[in-house]
Amino acid sequence: MDLALVWFVLIALLWVGYLVLEGFDFGVGMLMRPLAKDDTDRRLAINTIGPVWDGNEVWLIVAGGATFAAFPEWYATLFSGFYLPLLAILVALIVRGVAFEYRGKIDDDAWRARWDWAITIGSWVPAVLWGVAFANFVRGVPIDADFQMVGGLTSLLSPFALLGGVVTTLLFLTHGAVFLALKTAGDYSRRAQTVAARLAPVTLVVTAAWALWAQVAYSRNAWTWVALAVAALALVGVVVATARRREGWAFTLSAIAIASAVVLVFGSMFPAVMPSSIDPAFSLTISNASSTPYTLTLMTWVAGFLTPLVLAYQGWTYWVFRKRLIREVIPPHTGLVLAPRSERG
Repeated sequence: MDLALVWFVLIALLWVGYLVLEGFDFGVGMLMRPLAKDDTDRRLAINTIGPVWDGNEVWLIVAGGATFAAFPEWYATLFSGFYLPLLAILVALIVRGVAFEYRGKIDDDAWRARWDWAITIGSWVPAVLWGVAFANFVRGVPIDADFQMVGGLTSLLSPFALLGGVVTTLLFLTHGAVFLALKTAGDYSRRAQTVAARLAPVTLVVTAAWALWAQVAYSRNAWTWVALAVAALALVGVVVATARRREGWAFTLSAIAIASAVVLVFGSMFPAVMPSSIDPAFSLTISNASSTPYTLTLMTWVAGFLTPLVLAYQGWTYWVFRKRLIREVIPPHTGLVLAPRSERG
């Protein structure tokens, strides 16, 4: 196996890590308001992901950096052609991160409500747009002979791509609901279980429809039927596990379903990294988009040294914060108290 192929597989694994881990905290952000009865419930939801959400985003940064270093042609075409969707995702992630940090700074209901909306919108936008982007990778995008994308924003909004956005949103909503049921106890956990049990069958049907469409119409490899089958079986398992209120199994199977969906996406493109919908000869492939052997060798040594450290640190983080949370452990607000409006000047 040459190093370019190794890095294609590693980048796919980085996306698996990112979407499995960030997927549940997107789901928590999207469900934070509809699941809550009061502000304590919303703070309970935020606290379930508080210690890990920023660590989860490291996977996205590493995936982007690895793409830039290992496949510069892929990175350049991707970021120029998907400029507006990726900018929207970046802004949403920044707003969401700021909201987590600023929400508790001032003890004021209106202040917290604005940041709650920022968390909600900052979770919905990337959940939808990642699905639209990955569906376009599977379908192919208008790349010309100079490896430039020649289509506008509307060329990315096909029915297949929009359904891909619905799929990732449903997967993350289910993943988030299962995570909340797993990480909390009492009445809040039961509400999250109920939502997960209602979402799981819908997620199964919609994801199966999109995956079959992707496999039959666009996949370039027959072996991706295996990834499709694993994803389907895992989602059936999520339906059963949520109905029987087995949160641990439901979360594990939900993670397997998301991972299999990512494998289906990357496997459908292979050996291209960005297929051209104009002419297959114009596609960016693993061989024509990769860096030099020297660069790939250097990257492999660095990754071999640092990756175990990062994995160990993140595993330790999840282990430390592994216990369930309840409303009673949520402390009183400690934010600044605003002066009455008439005295603010």
